[in-house]
Amino acid sequence: MKIPYLKKKPELKSYHNVTWEDNYSWIHQKNILEVLKDKTKLDPEVKNYLDEENSYANYHLKDTENLQKKLFDEIKGRIKLDDESLPYKDHTYEYWSKTTAVGNYSIKLRKKIDTDLVEEIWNGDEEKKKLETEYFGVGDLEVSNNDKYLGYSLDIKGSEYYTIFIRDIKTNEIITKEISETSGGITFSLDDKYVFYSKLDQNHRARKIYRHEIGNFNGQDELIFEEKSEAFTVSIGLSSDEKYYFINTSDHNTSEQYYFGVDEINIKPKLIIKREKGIIYSVSSWDSKFFNHTNNDAEDFKIDVSDSLEKQNWKTFIPPRDEVLIGGCTFLKNWIIRSETSNALDKLFVKNISSGVEEELIFSNETVYVPGISLIQKDRDTDNVYLGYSSPKTPSRVYSYNLSTKTKKLVKEQEIPSGHNPEDYIVERVDYKSHDGRLVPLTITRHKKTKIDGSANLLLYGYGSYGSSMSPNFSSTRLSLINRDIIWATAHIRGGMEKGMKWWKEGKLINKKNTFEDYIHAAKYLIDNNYSSKGKIIGMGGSAGGLLMGAVVNQAPELFLGIIMAVPFVDSLTTNLDHSLPLTVGEFDEFGNAKDIKEHFDYIFSYAPYNNIKKMDYPHILITTSLSDNRVLFDEPAKFTAKLREYKTDNNLLLLKTEMNAGHGGKSGRDGAIEEIAIDYAFALKVAEKI
Repeated sequence: MKIPYLKKKPELKSYHNVTWEDNYSWIHQKNILEVLKDKTKLDPEVKNYLDEENSYANYHLKDTENLQKKLFDEIKGRIKLDDESLPYKDHTYEYWSKTTAVGNYSIKLRKKIDTDLVEEIWNGDEEKKKLETEYFGVGDLEVSNNDKYLGYSLDIKGSEYYTIFIRDIKTNEIITKEISETSGGITFSLDDKYVFYSKLDQNHRARKIYRHEIGNFNGQDELIFEEKSEAFTVSIGLSSDEKYYFINTSDHNTSEQYYFGVDEINIKPKLIIKREKGIIYSVSSWDSKFFNHTNNDAEDFKIDVSDSLEKQNWKTFIPPRDEVLIGGCTFLKNWIIRSETSNALDKLFVKNISSGVEEELIFSNETVYVPGISLIQKDRDTDNVYLGYSSPKTPSRVYSYNLSTKTKKLVKEQEIPSGHNPEDYIVERVDYKSHDGRLVPLTITRHKKTKIDGSANLLLYGYGSYGSSMSPNFSSTRLSLINRDIIWATAHIRGGMEKGMKWWKEGKLINKKNTFEDYIHAAKYLIDNNYSSKGKIIGMGGSAGGLLMGAVVNQAPELFLGIIMAVPFVDSLTTNLDHSLPLTVGEFDEFGNAKDIKEHFDYIFSYAPYNNIKKMDYPHILITTSLSDNRVLFDEPAKFTAKLREYKTDNNLLLLKTEMNAGHGGKSGRDGAIEEIAIDYAFALKVAEKI
């Protein structure tokens, strides 16, 4: 089966001394933000192209349909479908959520403290049914402080334009006007008269904070803050001690914060610290003190404390440490709990406020695991918290832990209904040398029966952007590959913050190629040490991880058997040149500004996946995207696929699947998410000849 080519429309582009012919510019939608809201505005020629590619992909995956069904059943069989979360105790109610065997969305429940009467206040499946929509995305779900109102925000296209609704829990009636085109977050005022929210502008950027009076169906909402820079986006939240609202405005590299009292009627947000390029800070308040988590004079962050914001006198509370990422704090009356990350491993520390003594919380004798903390109740006058952990081979375990007596009780364990024995798996953490000698952490998970003689296939996962760290947590889905002798390896490459801010800085802007080199050298290390062999590795990454996949497959295609790219950022130069797109301006400090800075243009041009496709053999490639994705527009993978079809000199699979009713995160609902994983894994097993 061959895809008929639509006519190419050459467009000559130039910048400084660089020119190239973009044969596939016709796929780029000039009215892309309109298409995100209304897919009927999609160019018919482009729709035909996407339909042709979908038909082609379905044809070549037809022989995996039974395998996809088997994988779906396997993955779903590892999920306890009838499950409930641990309760959170408010002042009047206990709140928790549950899932059912037949549902795809969560149900929110509550009961009055010291009673047994359970009340259902939200049912995602029922709400979706009312709207008769295929896609159903819940942005936020909040209960007012008086427990009378439920606030929720919905996106029914996948484009992340959320509409906020407020309803009376008892009567189930909407009690105020719908608030459209928001970023989704809902913050109730403590007196329950208002909600605060951020509004999206014409470029899908949240740059304004409004206060809406509950009960207002007609009047204009009050603008309380506006960010003038197009590169910054805003959010609002309540302080830990519930005395202040904090407005945060930031891009990926710089932040600024404002505050106002919870009882202020005429709101006038006050600046805390004036923004300074490259300085990130976040202030919260507790016990009449203000704590500032910042990288000012501390590359990997520190925590300072001041008695006042009017007369600031910051003193070091938690000092910085080189290549140890200092995390934020959780406050209780007598305790402060904080996190650290170093060498791609997280740690938790607890400090006794009265004695000043701090110690690490040890969860397990495993060397690679992910710890976590959550609160049991709203009242912070307690010694009890929920502590949990998981590892690549150990499902999540949550304990009720007393910080004073250091006693713990297992209160919830992730059940794997189809069965799971952690002792069947081996987890290794190694450090390998990249091209410049930097040691990069690598987490490897395999079945104990898998031979380390170069015969195994291996899936190498990577991301490496925005300072996002890849935590080595448990994933029951991966077992479908690991149990079939496919080793799973996660490379903690530069561009994340697994080894602090320096690790991020060494993988962005004009250091971005370090991200790709780290990944390629991970593959070479795994080959040299007989975990796999050249031509037996399957690369996998999504979004900015798709940029990684596109760059490395252009650079070292011979290492890979296959590549799986989800919503991949592969036409990165064209996107960077278009400052009207939602994310471009806010990411100048991540990828650069190719439109205004020649050095950035030349550097991005030298690695951008679309611009660096060559006439050569490529491995098998599966690309997935979504029509309503506003983060990585569907035209990027569509253009990449079209050009790659023309240039590649092999007969390997090149498949593009476009979800016509989904966004950046793919399909909505539990089953939809599992179906997408099953397709990815079926492709991996197909090219590995394991079907």
